[in-house]
Amino acid sequence: MLQTKGNLTQWEFLALNSELNIADGHARQALTPGQTKIVDELPLLFAEGERRPVEQIEREAHEAYLTLLGQHSYPAEHGRVMSCYSSSVAMEILSRALSATVETVALVHPTFDNIADLLRGNGLALVPVAEDPLHHEDLPTELLASVGCVFVTTPNNPTGRVLGEDRLRRLAEQCAEHDVILALDTSFRGFDPRAHYDHYAVLNASGCRWAVIEDTGKLWPTLDLKAGLLVVSEHLGLPVEKIYSDILLGVSPLILALIRRFAEDAASGGLAELHEFIEGNRAVVRATLADLPGVDFPDPDSRTSVERVRFAGRTGTEVWEALQEHNVFALPCRQFHWADPAEGDRMLRIALARSREPLTESVRLLRTVLESR
Repeated sequence: MLQTKGNLTQWEFLALNSELNIADGHARQALTPGQTKIVDELPLLFAEGERRPVEQIEREAHEAYLTLLGQHSYPAEHGRVMSCYSSSVAMEILSRALSATVETVALVHPTFDNIADLLRGNGLALVPVAEDPLHHEDLPTELLASVGCVFVTTPNNPTGRVLGEDRLRRLAEQCAEHDVILALDTSFRGFDPRAHYDHYAVLNASGCRWAVIEDTGKLWPTLDLKAGLLVVSEHLGLPVEKIYSDILLGVSPLILALIRRFAEDAASGGLAELHEFIEGNRAVVRATLADLPGVDFPDPDSRTSVERVRFAGRTGTEVWEALQEHNVFALPCRQFHWADPAEGDRMLRIALARSREPLTESVRLLRTVLESR
């Protein structure tokens, strides 16, 4: 019997040794020519990390990355942008900090399960907030009166839904009115230009207390040399700096210099190339599977580097098990629906940040499995 229980990251771990890994959302496609030149510069970047103050390199990396994605109003002053090993480490720091003053968090549903797990693991109770009303309606007053934080993933993983500028403005205003912290995970921001409006300008103007998690690890195939960024408002009122110092001293200047260079390459046309590449892979998935009876794509407007496939007849876990026989690894979607796993029962999530040949072969084999009922 194959392992069918566990969190999504455990299932992603099972895929790491397979050439047909379409499970985790990290970038695993081949380097572009421009990115290859940067990798060739690694000895120079290492020497720069030895020679220059870490604070300077870190500040340059933050500016290059955040302004690449339109975040020109991010707080550049000391202590407001904290570099972490990953977005999950940033999430752990924020979760611990929230638990100092908050009891209940309203969390978007569905979303990646480690967000819910880390919040719960730090003693926080969770209330699900469905995506559709979140994107179209004010949050109920009774909900805001009962929570200390509203947490939204935008663009969301796995749905790709983006909280638009007007909706973010109104949500931030509501949080300010009720003195509720607004937390955002924007780890997939880089894939969707609709998420490149200046979130920090909106948040600062609202007067609410806020925290934002950014992540470089989804964009570029750097063998997980990456950083998560925890960005906080001036008067957040949470012990984030203390908890940050409990967990880490900082991120390697080599990694920060690498992020700066990849962001510069992206600003010079690499980001547009990435968007085109991801959309090409999405087209492969949809063209390969679209004519199968009972198969559809529940996120037709998604631009992130993942794609959900919905099917009739079998559960996502059953299809996941059948794919193992072909050494193909995707993600069943039950765990994304952390408050009601049955909602995700008949879906798989496919990672698109893969070189074209293994992705095409993986999806061809998925078609074979779906046809062999």
